[in-house]
Amino acid sequence: MERKKKVPAPDGRLVDGTIVDINSSQENWNQYLLSDGTVLKLKVVATEVIKIDGEYDKEGNPIYMLKSTNVVSVIAPEALKKQ
Repeated sequence: MERKKKVPAPDGRLVDGTIVDINSSQENWNQYLLSDGTVLKLKVVATEVIKIDGEYDKEGNPIYMLKSTNVVSVIAPEALKKQ
């Protein structure tokens, strides 16, 4: 059973979309070493994918809207931590 949802198209119009289930994912961490010795780890986690009905990019690919959340981990040197 298809689940539908109204979503904003890239041009701002409100259009119909179809919710597409995520069957599998691989969410790797991006790591950033800061000059103060802190390591920031970041990954984007997709929470919902919606295919915009009848909309395609210049190459003919369907257009998807992605809802996501950012997950951040901080690994700070002991000298920077609050005592």
